[in-house]
Amino acid sequence: MACKAVFFDIDGTLVDSNGLHVEAWQRAFAEAGHDIANEAIAGQIGKGADNLVPALIPGSDDDAAEALGDRHGAIFKGDCIDRARAFPHARDLILRVHDAGLRIILASSASEEELKHYCDLLDIGDLVDVATTIDDVGTSKPAPDIFAVARDKAGIDAADVVVVGDAPYDMDAARKCGMVRVAVRSGGFADDALFEAGAQTIYDDVADLLAGFDASPLAR
Repeated sequence: MACKAVFFDIDGTLVDSNGLHVEAWQRAFAEAGHDIANEAIAGQIGKGADNLVPALIPGSDDDAAEALGDRHGAIFKGDCIDRARAFPHARDLILRVHDAGLRIILASSASEEELKHYCDLLDIGDLVDVATTIDDVGTSKPAPDIFAVARDKAGIDAADVVVVGDAPYDMDAARKCGMVRVAVRSGGFADDALFEAGAQTIYDDVADLLAGFDASPLAR
C-alpha cells in the first residue's frame, strides 16, 4: 500500500469541538424531556443523529431522531460553534500532507455549513481536494457511507487511503471500507475502544502525528 490520500475527520480530530457537541446535545435532550448524562452523550460523539439518538434513547423512531438532530444542530450553530478552536498544529499537518503530494479529503459527520466554518477556521479551503458531510449520505458513522462516498468522489482505491479520526466510529467505518486507520486521542476516547473499533496506530493528537509524520502510515 502506498498512501495517496488522507481522509480527515474534523470534530475532535482537527478541531476541539466534541465538548461543545455534548453541550448542544444535552440541551436538545433536556428540552425534549430526556435526562441524559453528559458522559453517555460524550461516548456517542462522532455519530450523526440517526445513530446517536437511538443509542441513547432506545426505541426512538426516525422522526424523533431527526427532530432532536435538528435541534442539536440549531443549538450548536447558534451558541457553540464560534467557541470551537483548531487543535495546535492542525493546519501544519494539513500543509505537511499537501507538501508530501497527498490528496486531502475531509470526511465528516458535520453538516455542510459546519464544514465551511471549520475550513475557514483552519484556513485550509484551498488545500482540500474533496469533502463529504452528513448531507451527502443516508447513514452516519459507524456506517461506512461517508468514507465510501468520499472514496468515490475522489476516484481513489480504498487501499491507498489513510483515515485520521478521533472516534471509534471513524475507525469502524474506515475498517468496513478497507482503509488504513490512524486514531488520535484528542476526542477523549480510550485506547481500548479505538483499537477494538479497528485503529491500527494511535497518536496523542495531530501535533503528535505531525511530529512523527515520517514514520507514520501517511508517509508510506
